[in-house]
Order: sequence, then C-alpha cells, then structure tokens
Amino acid sequence: MTVDLVIVGCGGHGREIAELVRAANRVTDATPWRLLGFVDDAPSEVNRKRVQALGMSWLGPLGTLGELPRATHVVLGIGDPRARRVVAFRADTADLPYATLVHPDATVGGDLVSAEGLVVFAGARITTNVVVGRHVHVNQNATLAHDCVADDFVSLHPMATVSGDCRLGRAALVGAGAVVLPGRRIGAEATVGAGACVTRDVPAGTAVKGVPAR
Repeated sequence: MTVDLVIVGCGGHGREIAELVRAANRVTDATPWRLLGFVDDAPSEVNRKRVQALGMSWLGPLGTLGELPRATHVVLGIGDPRARRVVAFRADTADLPYATLVHPDATVGGDLVSAEGLVVFAGARITTNVVVGRHVHVNQNATLAHDCVADDFVSLHPMATVSGDCRLGRAALVGAGAVVLPGRRIGAEATVGAGACVTRDVPAGTAVKGVPAR
C-alpha cells in the first residue's frame, strides 16, 4: 500500500524534495509515498533532463493536477516563498490533499502545530511550542526554536537560525546562515539576507542584510 505524490516544480528545490521523499521511504514506519513525478508550467530542458536522471518524469503543466485521482497528494517544490504562495493559489483549485514531509534526519518537537504542506529537510531542527502555517519550508540544517510562530509560506534557507519567541510573517524569507535573535518580528514578505544577524524587528516587505542587519 502506497500513497501517490506529485511535486510541483522541476527546479532544484523540487528535486531536493524528491530526495527527501526517497530518504523517508527508506526508514519510515508510515505508508510509503509513491512519487508519480513533477508538474511544472515551463520547465527548462536542463531541469527536465535532471528529473529524468532521477528516474522520474515531467507529467505536464500545473493544470495536470486537476486530472489526477482525488487521493493523490501534492507538495510544492518552489523555493521562493512569494512564488510558492502564487502557485498554491492555483494548485488549490485541484482540491487535492497536500503532503507534510519531514526528513528522517530532522528533529521536530512533539508539540509542533503545523498546517498542510510543511516540508522539513535533513538536519533541520524545530523545537518546542512552535506553530507553523501552510507550506512552510525549513531547509537543511536550519533551526526554528521554542515558542516561534511562522506564518504561511515562510522559508528558512540552509543553516538559518531563528531563536526563541520570534514571529515570522507570511511569505517571509530568512536567508542561508542568517541569525534572528530572540523575540524579533519579521514582517510579511520581508527578506533577511544570507549571513545577516537580525537584532531588531524587520518591517513587512523590506530586505535587510549585514551584521547587524539593516
């Protein structure tokens, strides 16, 4: 018995999710995923070849989701949080369930409250009393610490560290290796640049970088 799964997006982020699924299938006691392939409106020839090299296929554009059986699960393999939000709006019309995927080498607190579509990559750490919204992605070796709230479509890039009691607004992005100090607020659609150290709140829609981040 398996559960069918389709990844939206043939790019690197989507293909990393495919590897996450394979890792989960090797060790989990839950029902394994059967990865049917990828949907993407306009995959490059390079990405189509890379998908084929994984032994999988491009199934067609995003509208293909509407042709799949109702039990087919979907995961959004889109790295950019704002683009992921747009794609989710379209994917929702297919009325298919979204998968929650956690790599076996990640750790997730037992009291995590999460909405649909959460993806947690290898080495990531989500600790205690954390709440995350729809389609939140916590990338490799990133940390989301105690008492944090991450709204819909938030992305933590590899090695990002979000300290305790932080609030990340809708579609906010914390870049690779960035640090958000305890109690800070990152506004909706704000971007924290790679390697930055956030010492004060970041307004919605702004981008900050540096140490301290400005």
